[in-house]
Amino acid sequence: MLTYVEPLYRPPSEADSLILQVTIGCSYNRCSFCSMYRSKRYEERSWDEIKAEIEYAAEEYPSTRRVFLADGDALNISTEYMLKILDHLYRSFPKLERVSCYAMPKNLLQKSEQELVALRDAGLKLLYIGIESGSDTVLRKVTKGATSKGIIDGCLKAKSAGIQLSCMLILGLGGRKYSMEHAIASARVASIIAPEYLAALTLLLDDLVRDEFMSKFGEPFEQLSDVEVLDELKMLVEHIEPRDGKIIFRANHASNPYPIKAVLPDDRARVLALIDELKARPDRLKPSYLRRF
Repeated sequence: MLTYVEPLYRPPSEADSLILQVTIGCSYNRCSFCSMYRSKRYEERSWDEIKAEIEYAAEEYPSTRRVFLADGDALNISTEYMLKILDHLYRSFPKLERVSCYAMPKNLLQKSEQELVALRDAGLKLLYIGIESGSDTVLRKVTKGATSKGIIDGCLKAKSAGIQLSCMLILGLGGRKYSMEHAIASARVASIIAPEYLAALTLLLDDLVRDEFMSKFGEPFEQLSDVEVLDELKMLVEHIEPRDGKIIFRANHASNPYPIKAVLPDDRARVLALIDELKARPDRLKPSYLRRF
């Protein structure tokens, strides 16, 4: 049977995927804004466990087309181990089209481009990367453990290897003081990387990490109002200029005050007009008590 160490998370777009927990927790687990894996100690599951679960799932769900590898940064495992897992997945599920997982910039930097190419050839086709912010000041204050340069270098290495990227930014992460810097720097980083998919979430601090976040931020943190979040989103959309191709952009996560879907830069004017409408009609925004991170 499939067994999971709770809590278990997956991207919204993996709602119909088979979830295979190959690692438990997050190998870094020190981002001050994130409470997702605080109750777990990072570990890699044994081959015997993973193999048994793949074979069980292949019998129960033989038509599986997509698999998501949990937990927080499954790409942290060795390339050799990941290739072994991918090989068994594709041998076990004849209709399998895509395997994906979360990854951190450090996971990408620690692997060579040749390793990433081998993983792509073996069927690891999509990575979910938390950029969070393009501002080095904000990244440092929220103890992300990455710099904008490291994020860019890691993501471009993955793209060069042929792996698709779905990147995430967090609106409001810099608070009121760093809002403009956060938005414009994040747009710059997203433009350079030009991921296939880009999502903007809104900062909602869990009680488990609120005090830690405020302490590590190093100065008073003023959380943005919903209208200020829209201002930040507007700056972000205004400044995103993908250096190649187009970006499928989403700000429709449950944490956001209003769902927005677009392709940038094509839909820029429409999105900016919608944001102005919402700022004039804040009653159209989802109440905070109905939102979650």
